[in-house]
Order: sequence, then C-alpha cells, then structure tokens
Amino acid sequence: MSGPEISWRQRGACHGLDPSIFFPDSEENAEEAKSICAICSVRISCLEHALSSREKDGVWGGTTDKERRRIIRQRRRPA
Repeated sequence: MSGPEISWRQRGACHGLDPSIFFPDSEENAEEAKSICAICSVRISCLEHALSSREKDGVWGGTTDKERRRIIRQRRRPA
C-alpha cells in the first residue's frame, strides 16, 4: 500500500470498528455502516478506491455493491 492509501484508511470513521458492520448479510442491513460513512471525512477517497478496485463486498464510501455498480454504469455513459 502506498502512503496516501494508508493515510485515508487510517483517518476513516470506520477505523478500529468491527469490520462485520461494513459487511452486512444483505443490502437492506447496510444502514448502520452507511450512517458511519455519512460522517466520514474520507468517504470520497474510500468510494473511489472501491470503484477503481471493483470491490464486490461490503459497504465502501457509503455505498453497497449494487450502488457502486450503478455508479460505474452511469460513469460509462457518454455525456
């Protein structure tokens, strides 16, 4: 991991919390994680990491896998 990547991860509101919060068993059970992400100062960096890495599991940057797939599809559309 590069320095900046470690830095945003260490500054995340999720840092030190139980990881299972961010890997709910369904999209519907992601609200606790999303509420933590909503107050996070590095939410955008986290989301961009998840999008570029194609993270398929968990809540990243306040989004679920389904929501991230939608963002990727929207970004691919021509302007």
